[in-house]
Amino acid sequence: MQCRRQFLINGAAIALGLGAAARARAQSYPVRPIKLIVPFPPGGPVDVMGRLVAQQLSSALGQQVIIDNRPGVGSTLGGRAAANAEPDGYTLLVGSSGTLAAGPVLYKNIGYDPKKAFAPVAMVSSVPFVLIAGPQVPAATVPELIAYAKAHPGKLNFGVSLGAAPHMLAAWFRELTGTDIVIVPYKGAATVVSDLIGGQMDLTFETTSVMLEHLRAGTVRGLAVTTPERLPDLPQVPTMIESGVPGFVAGSWTGIVAPAGTPKEIIARLNAGINEGLNSAAMQARFKQLAAQARPGSPGDFAAFIGTEAPKWAAMAKLIHIEE
Repeated sequence: MQCRRQFLINGAAIALGLGAAARARAQSYPVRPIKLIVPFPPGGPVDVMGRLVAQQLSSALGQQVIIDNRPGVGSTLGGRAAANAEPDGYTLLVGSSGTLAAGPVLYKNIGYDPKKAFAPVAMVSSVPFVLIAGPQVPAATVPELIAYAKAHPGKLNFGVSLGAAPHMLAAWFRELTGTDIVIVPYKGAATVVSDLIGGQMDLTFETTSVMLEHLRAGTVRGLAVTTPERLPDLPQVPTMIESGVPGFVAGSWTGIVAPAGTPKEIIARLNAGINEGLNSAAMQARFKQLAAQARPGSPGDFAAFIGTEAPKWAAMAKLIHIEE
């Protein structure tokens, strides 16, 4: 009995010591620059938002946060690098539906399990998608588009970035509406947009952050938004639900995650620093310029959001086929 009591006392002392050590690490953190991996090329909306977060964290933590762009394989190359990093708070990742949900379905041997590899830190933003038609498409509404597509199977085409969210949304639209619209994969969104405006491509799904100015200029037509309600920036464009496609709700989203095992005290400090920026008028205004909405919240909020979104995007990813 005495030995058991002493064992319990020793165990409690060790636990207290480990807890004190974790708190000490969090209090001194960070003592060197932090790397924020952005699994997309420089210059795009996600990269810009990642840099805004990096600037905010640098200010809040008093330590430089360095952007590390690692695009490729549907944003999973950057995910692998983050998943294999030390869980010490010095490597973070801008996660998205591709990195945290669809990637494992689309690509073989990505090198990590998103459910086990990451600890959610903070959600950053959400950006809606728009179903967009080129000027030559003889449909001004989604019901007209569906009727035309069914009357002319295989005539219309979707231009999409291979393996990206628009690819999955196009496949989901075809499935839900029972239409035969050809999906044409591209290497990147820029060429899709150029061909859509030029009339070489009929349709696409793309975020407002990419297409808002084109929609306002009238070079392309927005047929429907993928949000539950209409957007203030595009009040004339109905939702997919209004347009007769119930349940078609999806958005692009980003958030910061850390390698699994990162101390909770460090995650709490990072979350507080990020939310300080997301709640500021200056950063909200900057996000609005990107047609994005800042989404401050707790690590638990982001974890719950991922738990809801990941199965949806994984199911959409199963509708497309990529040889990788």
